Amino acid sequence: MTRPCNDTFLRALLKQPTAHTPVWLMRQAGRYLPEYCETRRRAGSFLQLCKNPALACEVTLQPLARFELDAAILFSDILTVPDAMGLGLYFTDGEGPRFERPLREEWAIRDLAVPDPWNHLRYVMDAVAEIRRALNNTVPLIGFSGSPYTLACYMVEGGASSDYRHIKSMLYQRPDLLHHILSVTADAVAVYLNAQIESGAQAVMIFDSWGGSLSAAAYREFSLAYLQRIIGRLVREKDGQRVPSIVFTKGGGLWLEAIADIGCDAIGLDWTIDLGEARRRVGDRVALQGNLDPAVLFASPEQIAIEARKVLDSYGADGYGHVFNLGHGISQFTPPGNVSALVDTVHEHSRLLRRKMHKLSSSA
Repeated sequence: MTRPCNDTFLRALLKQPTAHTPVWLMRQAGRYLPEYCETRRRAGSFLQLCKNPALACEVTLQPLARFELDAAILFSDILTVPDAMGLGLYFTDGEGPRFERPLREEWAIRDLAVPDPWNHLRYVMDAVAEIRRALNNTVPLIGFSGSPYTLACYMVEGGASSDYRHIKSMLYQRPDLLHHILSVTADAVAVYLNAQIESGAQAVMIFDSWGGSLSAAAYREFSLAYLQRIIGRLVREKDGQRVPSIVFTKGGGLWLEAIADIGCDAIGLDWTIDLGEARRRVGDRVALQGNLDPAVLFASPEQIAIEARKVLDSYGADGYGHVFNLGHGISQFTPPGNVSALVDTVHEHSRLLRRKMHKLSSSA
C-alpha cells in the first residue's frame, strides 16, 4: 500500500488526528490564475480544455505550483455526464453552459440512458490517470461529479436558471418524469465516480449546487434520496486505502443531520452556517469541509487572515475532522496573492491551535 507524502486531507476526512488543518479550494484551478488563462487560450475553449487530458493535467497542477495546498482536484466540469448522454453541451460567452437538446419531451426522458464512462467519458479517466502519475503521490487527488438533482436542473432548463421554472413545473406536475431522470442520472454518477476511483482518484466529491433551491420535503425526495443511492454504490476502498466521499449541498445547512445519515464521510458547507454549530449538530458522524465566504478573498491579506482564523477557531482547537475550504468556488477576480495569504494562515494558525491544545493537555 502506498500513501501520499502529504495525506493530511485524507486523514481529516476520516476524522483522524492531523498536525494541521488541510486546505484546498473549490475551483482552485481557474480564471484567477494567469497561467490557467494562457492554457485555456491554447486549448481554444473551455470544453476543449476539459477534453484534453494533457492540458487538464496541466491546469490541475498549476495551483499546486503556487500554493501549499493539501489536495488536487481533477479539472473537469459537472456537465460532462449529461453531455455524454447526448444532450449537446456547449458554452457561450456571457451565458455559460447550454444544452442543444434539453429534456422537455417525455419520449426523450424515457430514452435517457447511462453512458459508459470508459467509452463516452474516456477523456476524463485518462486525465485522472495522468494527473495521478504527475502528482507522484505528493498530495491526494479528488474526483467529482454533479449531483443528480443539480445535473437535472441543467438538463431540463437547458442551462443555468434563476427561477428553475421548467424543472420545478416537472417536479410538481410530472414527478414521475423527474424521478426517471434522477434515477438514470444517479446510476450514471455512481459508475462515473467509480471509474474515476479506478483511474486513480483517492477521494470523491458530489456537488449538489442547486439542492438548496428545494423545499425541505422536495430536497429529501428529489435530491437527498439520490445522493444516498450513489453513496451506497461507491467503491469504498482501493489499493488498501479508504476512498472518502464528500457531499456538498449549497444552501443545505438546514439539513445537515439528514445529510450526515446517508453514509458519506464528509459534508461540505457554504458560508451561511457557523462551523462550530455545524460540528455540534453532526457530532462525530462525519467530517466537515468549509466554509469561508469566497468574497473574503477580495479583502486585504490582513483581513483574510482574521477571517480564516475565525473559521478555524469556530471549529475548535483540535481541528479533528475539518478540511478548510471556501463555501463555494473561488471567484475569477481573486488576486492570487490573497490565496497565498489564506493558505499560509490556515496552516500556521491550525498548527498554533494544536500546539496550545497539547500544551494545555500535557500540563493538566
